[in-house]
Amino acid sequence: MHMRTLFGKKLSQSQAFLEDGTRIPVTLVELKDNPIVQVKTQVTDRYEAVQLGYGTNTRAHKPVKGHAAKGAKLADAPSFLGEVRLLDGESAPEVGTLLKASDVFTVGDVVDVTGTSKGKGFAGVVKRHNFRGGPRTHGQSDRERAPGSLGQTTTPGRVYRGKRMAGRMGSERVTVQNLQIVSVEEGSVRIAGLVPGIRGAILSITKKGTAKKPMQLFVQPERAAAQQTEEAAA
Repeated sequence: MHMRTLFGKKLSQSQAFLEDGTRIPVTLVELKDNPIVQVKTQVTDRYEAVQLGYGTNTRAHKPVKGHAAKGAKLADAPSFLGEVRLLDGESAPEVGTLLKASDVFTVGDVVDVTGTSKGKGFAGVVKRHNFRGGPRTHGQSDRERAPGSLGQTTTPGRVYRGKRMAGRMGSERVTVQNLQIVSVEEGSVRIAGLVPGIRGAILSITKKGTAKKPMQLFVQPERAAAQQTEEAAA
């Protein structure tokens, strides 16, 4: 398989320790099976992409249920559908294939994580754009967090597009690049670093390469022995 991207759900942010004692922030991402719901080709859609599903929606409408059952033969419609463009030379798996985390990612992979950032509501320029604010002295008690002048006079006689002003902050599509996967487990992965979004947010994780020096998490001897026993039993 030549897939580079899977969809997951952000669960929690925590910390972990490397073998040399370094403490790092880690994000636990639920990464259950991603079914291939549809394959788009150059002939039928004029571009090549794969539509992946994530989660389960038991209250989906009939069109969504029919779309999921038509090709992928899914009993329950996914709660999220997302497309992944195919690069030149990449081949798409068959419709109905279930992609697991271990099929795409391994420990040491460098990934880009895309999600929707936390919404902060309506914010002023000091919080939103790190403005300095006005002076507190000379009777300007009401100008401490004011934006100041917005532009020029008669020329141009308007405010330029893109002017940094107060407004809604957050809830934007954000990509954090060059993070490293430090563990791949059954149905989840741990990523070194922090990723955008609230708990439960859907994330797009794209593999970009492999780290030259992969991070090695510290594993307690008791836990390592238990893992070896489980692997031997399996």
